[in-house]
Amino acid sequence: MPTSSRPDPAAPGAEPADPVARPGIPPRREDLAGVEPYGAPQIDVPHLLNVNENPFGPSAELAADLGRAVQEASAGLNRYPDREFTALRADLAEYLAAESGVPAPAVEAVWAANGSNEVMHQLMLAFGGPGRTALGFAPHYSMYPEYARDTFTRWVVADRGPAPDFALDADDVREAISAHRPHIVVLTSPNNPTGTALDPEVVRAAAEALLPSSGMLVVDEAYGEFRRDGVPSALELLGEFPNLVVTRTMSKAFALAGGRLGYLVADPRIVDAVRVVRLPYHLSAVTQAVARTALAHREELLGQVERLRAERDALFDHLVERGHVVAPSDANFVYFEPLLHRAASRHEVWEALLERGVLIREVGPEPWMRVSVGTPQDNAAFRTALEEADPR
Repeated sequence: MPTSSRPDPAAPGAEPADPVARPGIPPRREDLAGVEPYGAPQIDVPHLLNVNENPFGPSAELAADLGRAVQEASAGLNRYPDREFTALRADLAEYLAAESGVPAPAVEAVWAANGSNEVMHQLMLAFGGPGRTALGFAPHYSMYPEYARDTFTRWVVADRGPAPDFALDADDVREAISAHRPHIVVLTSPNNPTGTALDPEVVRAAAEALLPSSGMLVVDEAYGEFRRDGVPSALELLGEFPNLVVTRTMSKAFALAGGRLGYLVADPRIVDAVRVVRLPYHLSAVTQAVARTALAHREELLGQVERLRAERDALFDHLVERGHVVAPSDANFVYFEPLLHRAASRHEVWEALLERGVLIREVGPEPWMRVSVGTPQDNAAFRTALEEADPR
């Protein structure tokens, strides 16, 4: 009987065994062995402030309109959806022109998918891959390395900048691009988890530095609608740089996290490349109907953005007054250091808050924590719980 050529997992120097492997079940890819799936804790508590959701749901009137749109779409669910969803793309282009004061992008310059996660994944599929490198600036959204891993793209990082501002400057970006020679650079503005927005000159410097090597710059603006007055969008630079991609989402400002609709704006040639790697009919007829209805009601849905910005600024001021180190925020969350006068770690603070019905996020470097902006009642509950969990 021939002997197996597989190494003995107990032998010195052997590859680590896949902890989920069972007899008869194929092992995972080696780079996925022991890896847990991404996901923030989903715990049923009164005050969910850990995943940056918009706490204000649709009105009864809008919910009824959404229901009617879904009902109309359901009549044709025996057929595949419009795989190019040009009507939705036109609606998104019109919205961006109104929101950012830029000329409406051509329909061919807009693309959408199931959340900005899938948009980013598609970009990595089309422009990353074996032998290619993507560069990010830490601390950053924890899914970026996973997009790269899934597409066999090498992921490298440079520092975003020192706390509490976590700011990048143009020289930082140029130096990192020169050092790593990436095919893709991902900048985030406002940044998750820090909330920091980028100076447009940083975006310009990155795009210019990538042009000679035909590198791509992706600016993730998932929280763009929450930026403070006077903070511009990278959309303003799209006409200057054919290598620039700006991504957005309807999950946050539009209170449509359950609808799963993210999108990008870029040169149509970039969009065409993404269309090559998208899965067939990836955007359901129901998703398209819900997104178009939400865009038609954007005045109501975005009406709470100003209220959330005010709540964010009040929460920032409260934390500063308590003595916390706090990062300036242009998003719908605040990033801060716990005081740790009695607790030994941020995890103890997190647990103490959870015991009081408040769920926030441990993310990024120790001891920083992130709290999403909720309703006034949520924010008051957080302040009260923090007084007890992390007293001065």
